[in-house]
Amino acid sequence: MAKKIVIAVDAMGGDNAPYEIVKGAVLSANKNVKIILVGKKKLIENEIDNCDISNIEILDAQDVITNDDSPTWAIKNKKESSLIKALDLVKNDDANGFISAGSTGAILTCSTILLKRISGISRPAIATPLPNINGISLLLDSGANVDCKPIYLEQFAKMGSVYMENVMKIKNPRVGLLNIGTESKKGNAMTKEAYELLGGANINFIGNIEARSIPSGIADVIVCDGFSGNIILKHTEGLGENIFKMLKSELNKNIIRKLGAFLAKPAFMNIKKKFDYSDIGGAPFLGLNSIVVKAHGSSNSIAIKNSIVQCISFIENDIVEKIKTFTNETN
Repeated sequence: MAKKIVIAVDAMGGDNAPYEIVKGAVLSANKNVKIILVGKKKLIENEIDNCDISNIEILDAQDVITNDDSPTWAIKNKKESSLIKALDLVKNDDANGFISAGSTGAILTCSTILLKRISGISRPAIATPLPNINGISLLLDSGANVDCKPIYLEQFAKMGSVYMENVMKIKNPRVGLLNIGTESKKGNAMTKEAYELLGGANINFIGNIEARSIPSGIADVIVCDGFSGNIILKHTEGLGENIFKMLKSELNKNIIRKLGAFLAKPAFMNIKKKFDYSDIGGAPFLGLNSIVVKAHGSSNSIAIKNSIVQCISFIENDIVEKIKTFTNETN
């Protein structure tokens, strides 16, 4: 009989904590998955009232790390916070994975210090799924490492390839290096050197790609520094949101357009769903010794549920061990 998977959830992280976090955890818990909600016990109990809690446990944590707290200060001074106590569960093998919608900087810093990097990995990367015309691409790094060395990008490419092949079931995923042009000699010193490293790595490297090609699904894994990646991520989020605002405005201008919009509504809803982060789940931190998933700060219960599902898939496919094996074999 398979061992029950245990997920530690920071119940106090995010804009909608604890209500949406708790609700998402309740939707996810089942006979094969146990959820440990870490946070202010009374608040969690108030939200969990009248729910099936047979596979849910509450760990009291009276402190909260906020977006205003310095991550390095918080890990020293807020040891009783929900984030750190949840990560401690993973560190001590009392949980298999961790999810939070809290401060990205705090999650990254605390998880790196407490869980450590995989041997041979220089920096963990935030791997964010981006919608494209065919499904999703994985963007990494999307914000963890503003300044990068070429070797970091090579490691990001290897980790992203492992994730997409084993979690998303894309055989031999195509890896593209984000650049200002497709020619091999384009870019700055870092991207030029990274191009050479990626070309010699044991991955399906397709060369440089431009940002405008990302929505076409030209690459399954998009590699870049965290500064560029975060700009791409925020632009994609804003573009998706505002395109539908513009469409709504235009389609409501007269009765003919309204009728056309009504008939095309299923198509519009399907496209909108592609841009909905709550359906995609969270962004895994690749390169750590354990599973850490960062959910969107404004996550609702569906986003939390899907982040937990994503975390479970990460565990079931043994991604950490596969990254260790692949990076050690190819270094």
